[in-house]
Amino acid sequence: MKPERSRSPAILVYLPTVLDEAAPEARRANVPLGWAAPAFDVLQLEDYDWVTVGNAGTTERGVAAATARLGYPVSEQHYFAGFVLRPEDRAQWQSIEASCRQSKARGTDQTFVWALPQVTRDGFTYFELDKDQEDDVRAFDDVTFPLEIGRKAAVNAEFSTQIISLLSGREKRNSGWSDAKLSYDVAPGICSEADVAELLAFFRARRGPAVGFRFADPLDYSSNGMTGQPTANDQMIGTGDGVRTDFALVKQYGAVPDLQQRHITHPRNGSVLVGVDGIAATGWTLEPSGLVRFENPPAAGAVITAGFLFDVPVRFANDRLELNGATFGAGEIDSVILVEVRDQP
Repeated sequence: MKPERSRSPAILVYLPTVLDEAAPEARRANVPLGWAAPAFDVLQLEDYDWVTVGNAGTTERGVAAATARLGYPVSEQHYFAGFVLRPEDRAQWQSIEASCRQSKARGTDQTFVWALPQVTRDGFTYFELDKDQEDDVRAFDDVTFPLEIGRKAAVNAEFSTQIISLLSGREKRNSGWSDAKLSYDVAPGICSEADVAELLAFFRARRGPAVGFRFADPLDYSSNGMTGQPTANDQMIGTGDGVRTDFALVKQYGAVPDLQQRHITHPRNGSVLVGVDGIAATGWTLEPSGLVRFENPPAAGAVITAGFLFDVPVRFANDRLELNGATFGAGEIDSVILVEVRDQP
């Protein structure tokens, strides 16, 4: 009888050290070709110094370089993300979560978040559904609400403000949201029986409010003013530090010190332009949720700008849709409300 095999041997490579551009011989010395497949069953890769500063572009290049040098397919790789050393830096968990999803997208066999003391200290939780579950409970369809119906929508912008009246008669006001939440009444755009049928079909396909979708705001859909043609210098989305490669698309309203910043998570395909110090940029990709990722970190002090067209992620407000084909022409149709869905960049 053949003996049972023990735990598979693995080699752990810390990418920021062995791929340090300031030490070009580190790769040859610390990752010898004698470690190439099939010397070990698993290649383990770790890069938390890059992850915690938002240098996702270097992570992608580093994983590709290690894979090319040692020859282990991603199905025979493990990836270690994290960790957050200090509790005041807990915002870094967002970058760690993004790196985990990036690892999964590559097809990595196993992805690890570490270490347990830091995870429990900050209450970090990572949810992931298997493919069958995800298909059953998908939260968003990347489709656009019927444009002709949406063009006449009434737009509402709402904040959440707590107002307390003091004994002196003065007020204390606390704004609970940093950005307005939008809603739309699309009933004014229903002008024919064909519109009624199209809306009903769209509502049924989304299972009412269960599944979100894109909506083209008729009054605000561009980085250039509200409806202008985008340019690469419309909106400042960050400043380079020589390390960071990821910059989220944002649109700004107002002026300092009352500037309001809106995250743009659903830019329209093919509309995004990026600039660095006023010059059209190359060497970048548009990642999911409106994230611009540079192959190489922009230089320290470089001003990163972008222009784009965008849609608003929304859902139906109610489980019930009441339509009357006999009265829509008289303007008697009930409101059909769509509400904005907040999501992270």
